[in-house]
Amino acid sequence: MSDLLKTGMIRGMRALVTGATGYVGGRLAPRLAARGHDVRCLTRSAARLRDVPWAGDVEIVEGDVADPASLENALRDADVVYYLVHSLGRKGFEKLDRDGATNIAEVAARTGVKRIVYLGGPDPADPNASAHLRSRHEVAEILLKGAVPAVVLRAPVIIGSGSASFEMLRYLTERLPAMVCPRWVRNRIQPIAIRDVLHYLIGMGEIDDDVDRAFDIGGPDVLTYEQMMRRYARVAGLRKRLIVPTRFLSPTLSSLWVGLVTPVPNAIARPLVGSLVHEAVAREHDIARFVPDPDRGLTGFDEAVRLALTRIRDADVETRWTGSSWPGTPAAEPLPTDPNWSGGTVYTDQRESRVDASPEELWRVITAIGGETGWYSFPLAWAVRGWLDRAVGGVGLRRGRRDPHRLYLGEAVDFWRVEEIVPGEMLRLRAEMRLPGRAWLEMRAMQGDAAVASLGDKPAAASTAVYCQRAVFLPRGLAGHAYWAAVWPFHSVIFGGMSRNIAKAAAATRPAPAARSTRGGGRVLG
Repeated sequence: MSDLLKTGMIRGMRALVTGATGYVGGRLAPRLAARGHDVRCLTRSAARLRDVPWAGDVEIVEGDVADPASLENALRDADVVYYLVHSLGRKGFEKLDRDGATNIAEVAARTGVKRIVYLGGPDPADPNASAHLRSRHEVAEILLKGAVPAVVLRAPVIIGSGSASFEMLRYLTERLPAMVCPRWVRNRIQPIAIRDVLHYLIGMGEIDDDVDRAFDIGGPDVLTYEQMMRRYARVAGLRKRLIVPTRFLSPTLSSLWVGLVTPVPNAIARPLVGSLVHEAVAREHDIARFVPDPDRGLTGFDEAVRLALTRIRDADVETRWTGSSWPGTPAAEPLPTDPNWSGGTVYTDQRESRVDASPEELWRVITAIGGETGWYSFPLAWAVRGWLDRAVGGVGLRRGRRDPHRLYLGEAVDFWRVEEIVPGEMLRLRAEMRLPGRAWLEMRAMQGDAAVASLGDKPAAASTAVYCQRAVFLPRGLAGHAYWAAVWPFHSVIFGGMSRNIAKAAAATRPAPAARSTRGGGRVLG
């Protein structure tokens, strides 16, 4: 229990965090637990939180805000519900968010919840505001009109390592030393650091006051997007950027450009850009009456950028915008084990390679795959596949990965998602690129003598490993069968090369044998 709770400076609470696999929820839950609160996390799949470092500090329950029955148990005995769910980028997201907010408000009233805290967006004073902002406002109104007191925090652009808004700003500035931009780059914005957003979220759960209203929150700087790009360049040590606004780039064209230049795909770039078309400046700072600003003061834009870049440089990014499954992909289903799954065909490409390395050394290579490391074979082919995926509205390869060395279940790795991971043994990725079917890539590190039967030859040395790789594809209709037939000739180059190169990379990590002395004082390789 935290020292603050022991001294009675704050009141312990039972908090339910929805959206705990998301960018903000994944940071809020462990901080609430660290302050000594009883934290319960709601997720559609408990496995998605299995590998996070703080999983043992919280209670994890399965449920869905779209299913009122599943919420009854999740909200039981909760004092505060943090509503951090949104359906950004999904088809029909306005109805999904409307129904989810209605369900939370109704079930919270039945189960005796004392307060709902919602993180929304700027209040869209313009009737022609984007659908994204209108939906956020509608959710806020539903919660505020409910029987349970609600606090709505209206945040503009959030600056923090891994946030979609920060990734968009970062890549636009770093990749384009000169750019022609739409007029909205001169609209005023009051960005806020993620650390300050978390400060207000936690504070609003801990207060005793009976508050039922919305608050604007923002950082100390009011900037245009153009100024944000210039100041980002200065903090990042880049040369001064040439930015030329024009009236001819519409929000739709802008979002397509963002989707092309940054890792943020069109489905998410579109609502983000739509939000920037309108000014987002706090009209009041009443929240300070209930939750004082941090003792260090609110974080300025330059400092927020510096902190985010430090996290990225140190590979210490807690959560990323890629935490949620990609909109438009089929519902996650486990890799089928029945070869006659659904009465259809299962295509596989299976390869095995001996590795002059231990299983532990091989495993480190496997779990470093993707992102900056790449895919160990024919980089141009992977790049082209990523470009094609982006061209048809997919995620492409540029999502990268959150951490270059560690993987959690449910994390995104380029256009794959970690579906299962058995430490030291097996990594299974599920494809989220656009495909006429469903696909998986499975990689295993096996002890040499344990894989003899599958390889069908003499036993390997005890210190060697065997790398086992399997690609599985479940076609959907004739297009799926045609797709597999079209890519099959390239498998020996792509998947065969991957198998060989992973084995070589693992062998290369093995230290050179130490030199040992002879009686004559000379040295030979041991």
